[in-house]
Amino acid sequence: MSATTLERIRAKGLKALADELGPVGMVRFLQLFDNGRGDYSKARHKRLAKQSVAALVQEIQRRRKPASR
Repeated sequence: MSATTLERIRAKGLKALADELGPVGMVRFLQLFDNGRGDYSKARHKRLAKQSVAALVQEIQRRRKPASR
């Protein structure tokens, strides 16, 4: 990454949004994003611990197959 800090990137991004969308549009755009709740990593590990690697592979393969008509 260049010498630009994350804070500088954040400030430039907010300025670009405000310049393009106006202050109200910028706020509305930012409200579209939600950090969610809970601990995703913990929940994911708990859910995946119940499945074997073979079962995960089967699920991936099933999802990759085109739907039958």
